[in-house]
Amino acid sequence: MSDFPETGPWHRRDTDVIPTQYRQVDPEPLDGDFVGDRGRVFELAVKTGILTVLTLGIYRFWMKTRLRRFYWSAVRFGGAPAEYLGDPLEKLLGFLFAVVILAFYIGVVNLVLMFLSYSFFQDNFVAYLLSFVGVVPLWFYARYRARRYVLARTRWRGIRFGLEPGAWGYAARAIGYWFVTIISAGLLWPLMTFRLEKYRTDRTWYGDCRLEQEGRWTMLYPAMRYVLLAALAGGVTLLAGLNGAPAFLIATAFCVPWFAYGIAYYRARSFEILTNTKRAGDVVFLSKPRPMRVFGIYLFGTMTSSLLSSLFLVPIGLALVAAVGALVGAEGAAGMSIDAVTSGTLTTIGILSYFVFFLAWAALTHTFITLPLWAHFTETLTVIDPGSLGTIRQRPRDEFEEAEGFAEALDVGAAI
Repeated sequence: MSDFPETGPWHRRDTDVIPTQYRQVDPEPLDGDFVGDRGRVFELAVKTGILTVLTLGIYRFWMKTRLRRFYWSAVRFGGAPAEYLGDPLEKLLGFLFAVVILAFYIGVVNLVLMFLSYSFFQDNFVAYLLSFVGVVPLWFYARYRARRYVLARTRWRGIRFGLEPGAWGYAARAIGYWFVTIISAGLLWPLMTFRLEKYRTDRTWYGDCRLEQEGRWTMLYPAMRYVLLAALAGGVTLLAGLNGAPAFLIATAFCVPWFAYGIAYYRARSFEILTNTKRAGDVVFLSKPRPMRVFGIYLFGTMTSSLLSSLFLVPIGLALVAAVGALVGAEGAAGMSIDAVTSGTLTTIGILSYFVFFLAWAALTHTFITLPLWAHFTETLTVIDPGSLGTIRQRPRDEFEEAEGFAEALDVGAAI
């Protein structure tokens, strides 16, 4: 069965040819539609997950490619699907290249830091701290480069997307904005969200058309209302004389769920505000996600995925009980020691339980969280005044063969 939701006009090869049906001017707004199916993505996630485990992780580059092709092709605007043309072999080679660089960092730089730490402070804490600080810029650097690769391998209506180089600039800004956000106790979170999004958007291209992020960072403050109110209520509860267990229970029972809803509300509303103030030439966008729907997807999806993933472990638990019972009986009959046998059996069953839970959790989160979120954000997005889309020209292919190597090696590129 094909990874794609249904047969469509997309192309599997990355060429400069723009399909004829997408060259005309569209006079009407293009409404978003998502045609992905829960059963299809669950089946695909399970199959590719099993192959990833059997190949000791090597197949994960093919797994991610197949899942992205599924999601991308399910996104439609005006009936035209998006296309993902990433190459899993590029991902594998990029990962190996990144591992070599990081191995040098871990093996040489950390050794020097450890030597200096023990020489001057007689302790290894400073070495670990400096090592962590040194990895933080690489983490943001890797995220930007992963975004660049994904956009370079994404097309819509036959036109490529692209992202200008600027990973180190993004890393420096991300560190600075995270710092001011932390020291402001989160009050400057909208500043960080807006400035980093503007940095990425203003360097994004659709064909030969540059995207622009308009607006001001202060426009995101209304989206933070529930986060701020929940944090304020929790702080007042803990500081107003309700000491001990009552204050903690009140804060946990009321303020934590309120804060969780505030995070979902901020994600939906900030996406709406930022999307509605983006521009691609004469093309603008209208986004109307529903925060309660986003919160419901996270809540229901997490609970359902956790419950069903746990149920997958029940057969393994029953097998464990049966195996131990059989071994105890064998010990009594043969007079042999059971310790070595039971140790190996428990280890094997423990490893099997981990992989079963991992595969079930990954497949179920795609089914109940990732896919519904993609569907909701797509179906509530409209491309307004798309008349100039027919005049946009193709952009050169960004080779960028290192792919998402650093993101994979630093474990920041595992998401779709």
